[in-house]
Amino acid sequence: MTTVVYDAGVLVAADKNERRAWAEHKVRLELGIALLVPAPVVSQVSRSPQQVQLRHFLTGCTVVSLGETEAHEAGRLLGATRTSDIVDAVVVTTALRQKAAILTSDPGDIGRLARASGREIAVVAI
Repeated sequence: MTTVVYDAGVLVAADKNERRAWAEHKVRLELGIALLVPAPVVSQVSRSPQQVQLRHFLTGCTVVSLGETEAHEAGRLLGATRTSDIVDAVVVTTALRQKAAILTSDPGDIGRLARASGREIAVVAI
């Protein structure tokens, strides 16, 4: 695993200053694992400029923009699964494009979208 995509659950845990989230994040950074967070995930979690823990956690990550092509890819996955969680679909399409594993607190929904892509993708529950 050289690249990982974080979903909102990882950021929520970091924002709550959960030790396990921070310890595992630190290990990934030390191992040189590329840590990606799709911009819509940041939007889903960010609520206040006072979320210092969240902002500190994100300094070790690359926030991935959502462009038109990526938006269409996510929409196709939503159509294939008849679901509506845009952020989950963007997490999956980001991981597919980057050949990355997904760390998620929602392996059921993420797994369903990943399977609908028809491609192999590691979905790791946190």
